[in-house]
Amino acid sequence: MSASFRIRDVRVHTVSPANKGGDYFQQGGTTHWLVDSLISNPMSGYARYRERRSSWGIGVLGSLVIEIETEEGLVGVATGTGGVPAAWLIKHHFARFLVGEDARNINRIWDEMYRASLPYGRKGLPMMAISAVDLALWDLNGKVRGEPVYNLIGGKVRDEITFYCTGPEADAIQSMGFWGAKVPLPEGPFDGEAGLKRNVAFLAAHRAKVGPGYPIMVDCYMSLDVPYAIRLAEAAKDVDIYWWEEVLQPDDVEGYRLIRQAHPTLKWTTGEHEYSRFGFRRLIEERLLDIVQPDVMWVGGLTELLRIAAHASAYEVPVVPHGSGPYSYHFIASQTGPAFCEYVAASPDGRSIAPVFGDLFVGESLPVNGRLNVPDRPGFGMVLADPGRLVPVA
Repeated sequence: MSASFRIRDVRVHTVSPANKGGDYFQQGGTTHWLVDSLISNPMSGYARYRERRSSWGIGVLGSLVIEIETEEGLVGVATGTGGVPAAWLIKHHFARFLVGEDARNINRIWDEMYRASLPYGRKGLPMMAISAVDLALWDLNGKVRGEPVYNLIGGKVRDEITFYCTGPEADAIQSMGFWGAKVPLPEGPFDGEAGLKRNVAFLAAHRAKVGPGYPIMVDCYMSLDVPYAIRLAEAAKDVDIYWWEEVLQPDDVEGYRLIRQAHPTLKWTTGEHEYSRFGFRRLIEERLLDIVQPDVMWVGGLTELLRIAAHASAYEVPVVPHGSGPYSYHFIASQTGPAFCEYVAASPDGRSIAPVFGDLFVGESLPVNGRLNVPDRPGFGMVLADPGRLVPVA
C-alpha cells in the first residue's frame, strides 16, 4: 500500500451554531429557513409548532466536519449533518474501518460501515454519518491524485451546469438568473378548504410576478396526503406548476402510485429524505416519479448516489440531487442525465447568492446568473478556512 493513500488519522468536529456548516438549517443566525412560517411541513397539525420551524427542532442536530489524513499529510475534508451524535458514531465506531486502511478502497469501507451499523442504522442519522465519511474519502482521493472528483467518477460530460433555485420568492430567483424557482407551499390538509384556496392564490401570485412559461416548482415538504395532493394539483392546473415535490411522507410509496394515476401528465418528484439505494428501489422500478432527488450528504454519500443513479438509468428515471453544493455539482458534471442542479438560497433573505457552507471553506464555487463551470481543483475543490474554530469531538 502506498503511503500516499494510507490513512493515518481521522478527526471529527462539530460546528458552532453561530457558524454555517453542512446542516441546511445551520446558516449562521436567523434566516428565512427558520423564521419563515409559510411552509407546510410534517408538524403543521400542531398549532404551537407552526410559527417557526426551529420550534420543533429541525436544526437541532447541527453540522459536523470530518478530516481524513494520510501518512504523507494530505487531508480530505467534508461537512455534513448530524452534529454531535453523528460525529460520535464516526469517531467511536466508523474510525476503525478507516485508520490504517487504503483510502482508495471506498466501496469496501462503505460496505463495512453500512453492515456494521445495520443493528441501529439503515436510515437517518447513521447514514448521514456514513455520507460525511464517504465524501471526505472522495475528496482525499482527489487531492492525492491531484484531480477533481468528477474525473474519478467518469470524467466530465459537460463544461457547464445550470441551476434552479429554492427560495421564498420566485421573482427574486428569476432576477438572479436561475432558469426556475422552487417555492414553499404555505398550507396543508390541516388548514382545510380555505387553506387549499389560499395555496392556489399563493402560487398564482408567484406566477403573476414571473410571467408565463417560467418554471415554478412547489416544495410540499412531506406534508400532504394523497387526496389533498390530487385536489391541489387539479386546482392549480392553470398556474402551470413545473413539478410538485415531496408531497407525501417518504414511506408512502403506494400514495405516489395513486397520485401518478390521478395526474399522469404532471411531474412528481421526491427523495431528499430517503436513504440508501434500498429506499429508492421501488420508486425507480415502478416509475412512480419523474425525477428522483437523493441528497448526497444524507443518502450515503457519493458512493451510494452513484449506485442509485446507475439503477435509475436502467429505467430512464432522471436523478437530480437535492442541494449539497459542490458535492452535487461534481456528480452532475459527470453524468449523462439532466444538466441542471439545485441551488438552495443560503442568504438570510433568500434573495442573493451566498456560499451554501458559509465561510467554512475556501474554494466553494457559486453560480453566476444561474450557471457554473465546475473547477478542476483537486477533490471537491475546497479546503477548511479556519480549522481552529471547530470543536473537536472527544
